[in-house]
Amino acid sequence: MGMKPPFEKVVADHGGTVLRVCRVLLGSHDADDAWSETFVSALRAYPELPETANVEAWLVTIAHRKAIDVLRAATRGPLPTEQLSEAPTGLGVPGAGDPDLWQFVRRLPDRQRQAVAYHYVAGLPYAEIAEIIGGTVDAARRAAADGIKNLRNNYPGANPRGDHHE
Repeated sequence: MGMKPPFEKVVADHGGTVLRVCRVLLGSHDADDAWSETFVSALRAYPELPETANVEAWLVTIAHRKAIDVLRAATRGPLPTEQLSEAPTGLGVPGAGDPDLWQFVRRLPDRQRQAVAYHYVAGLPYAEIAEIIGGTVDAARRAAADGIKNLRNNYPGANPRGDHHE
């Protein structure tokens, strides 16, 4: 019987990716909360996770649900303006350290934003993304492509690392 790595190692290996995903989905203010809640939920569920599971995809799935919860909660009350202007930091791709780009990413339609985050930030294959956001693999691929196209059209500095042809 194989052994799953200890949960601390899961956090060490994937924590950064999950935080970047949360920041793309939510902006930096709410991202930390969503990140914490993701790993609290993951810690509880980890013993049940099959050893063969794609841990990163599983974590991104949890983060996706947490982000949706946060966004739902946010729409119930007015957002303080300082929260909106706070730029995400230290994002690796695309346009490293370019806070303006992430403001644009967050304005994309939900599915495009999610597909861009999960493919370009978390590096998940489109099949995994389709499972997370629902719909077909082609639809997930198209959402990511449309998101990137939208960015290119609306944002002069946008050029995410290479185009993935899958």
